[in-house]
Amino acid sequence: MKFSVFQVSRRGGREKNEDRMGYCYTRESGLFVLADGMGGHPEGEVAAQLALQTISALYQKQAKPIVRHVTEFLSVALMAAHHQIIRYASEKGMLDTPRTTLVAAVVQGSHATWVHCGDSRLYVVRNGQLLTRTRDHSYLEQQNAGVIRMDRINRNILFTCLGSPSKPVFDVTGPVQLQQGDKILLCSDGLWGTLGDSEIVRHLSGKPVSDAVPDMVEEALRKAGDHSDNVTVIAMEWETPDSEARLGVVTDSISDGVFASTIQAGVLDTMVDDLDDAAIERSIAEINEAIRRSASRKN
Repeated sequence: MKFSVFQVSRRGGREKNEDRMGYCYTRESGLFVLADGMGGHPEGEVAAQLALQTISALYQKQAKPIVRHVTEFLSVALMAAHHQIIRYASEKGMLDTPRTTLVAAVVQGSHATWVHCGDSRLYVVRNGQLLTRTRDHSYLEQQNAGVIRMDRINRNILFTCLGSPSKPVFDVTGPVQLQQGDKILLCSDGLWGTLGDSEIVRHLSGKPVSDAVPDMVEEALRKAGDHSDNVTVIAMEWETPDSEARLGVVTDSISDGVFASTIQAGVLDTMVDDLDDAAIERSIAEINEAIRRSASRKN
């Protein structure tokens, strides 16, 4: 596999950043995950991190070097993350549960398949055009799609998430055949809440993701001003096997059983209170610097 990838998370005008994201891969498969811990409930950052850790751990067990049944894996992994958050809250005796949105994609065999719950989105951009994007699990998006009609409710409210006492509602999409140069972007609502779909597509078109992602994040923060939400994005550009890799990750030389990950490991049965924003940002900075060094060597 060959792909370019870039990820960044910036705290806006919020007290803390509850967004989490990361990716991992084997020789023939890649997993990209983003979660946005929900305000109004305790420890949203814990819910988001538990979701990433759970899905990453399950992926590591199943990707040998590919996930055999991707749709089933994504459904099971999402529910496992949900149950892990519920378990965490129960063990701590919490009166309210931590909650998070989630979007996750598996890319392998030139196909992408993804799952989402809540309003963290996935976009696919091809040749400067929006090929598809996820539809939020909010009353507004469902009404626009003609699924429901509701007049006396805050239509931006989500009706599902991970960590809620009720069973999550989620959608699995794919597999979608990828073409050379296709770009897949996962983001929190801090990005799409400020930049429209056309602006996101414009940023992704004609620039490598290592340039497009930081540019669009900066624009979103600038437009939103002091009241900006946290903005978190992870984007990858697909390169066909016969293309000359320009930037990023080439997995052909990875041995069987080898698993690379940017998702911080953690023992799921223990507290994760020591996982602070500074540690996340240091990890992201190290990853992005490694990508830039790789690009410089190729040039």
